Amino acid sequence: MKIGRIKIEEIGDTYGIISADGKKIITKQDFQEQTGVPIPQTVKEFIVRGWFSEVEKYLTTIEFSNNIKEADLLAPISDPSKIICLAFNYYDHARDAGLTPSDEPVIFIKPRTTLNHPFNDVVCPKFVQRLDYEAELAIIIGKNTKNIEPEKASESIFGYMILHDVSARDIQFKDKQFTRGKSIDTFAPCGPWITTKDEINNAQNLKIITKVNGEIRQNSSSSKMVISIEKIISSLSRVMTLEAGDIISTGTPAGVAMSMKEPKYLKDDDIVEITIENLGTIRNRITFS
Repeated sequence: MKIGRIKIEEIGDTYGIISADGKKIITKQDFQEQTGVPIPQTVKEFIVRGWFSEVEKYLTTIEFSNNIKEADLLAPISDPSKIICLAFNYYDHARDAGLTPSDEPVIFIKPRTTLNHPFNDVVCPKFVQRLDYEAELAIIIGKNTKNIEPEKASESIFGYMILHDVSARDIQFKDKQFTRGKSIDTFAPCGPWITTKDEINNAQNLKIITKVNGEIRQNSSSSKMVISIEKIISSLSRVMTLEAGDIISTGTPAGVAMSMKEPKYLKDDDIVEITIENLGTIRNRITFS
């Protein structure tokens, strides 16, 4: 199942279920009219209150009534309690940075004001000189989780999406920590929708591609993670309660601008396109203001 937030002129902001091919969507309102099932008002409530099983029963009979091209796709979750991001969780990225990766998650937290829609502009302040891209596989937590063992951690996953962890490297290097340089408004485009875990055979082996103006910059796979998805969830749950609707972004592979011999940092009007196998594509223009 694919669940996405959208804006339609006649309705405004809403959400719905997206067809398997990603071309059509049935809005919450149309789903209720067709099935009589009163699903919640928001995606987060849908996750928290466990509506997946109820809605899944109707997927073969409902009519997907809207063309996805006629709607504006929004960030799938607007109000997560936490956006937790991992640093240097790919062997190739850590190698390029001259680091030895940790066997425990090294994390920072992005504020939810960084969340951005999958096809909207990333707006960067003009004082940033070294703007970088990071394609990441993001986990959506499906239920409150504390002290879970790795072998049971998949039970806590609702689904996955793409997250672009946009990074102001000059701020990051000056601060010698990650938060401020990654917390600027619009610095977390995500989506294009949430793909539930049942549609992903192996989230630990998904192709990840980043293009800047059509040039491939990152070409890797989630198989190169240092700490696996299950171990990430387990380890984090030992220090904090993971809540339904939380986003965990699992780190980026090699190919970022800062690791190049001659870094190609992002410029005004650059187009960054990120594709993750089975999850779709997000595309954002960079603008400085």
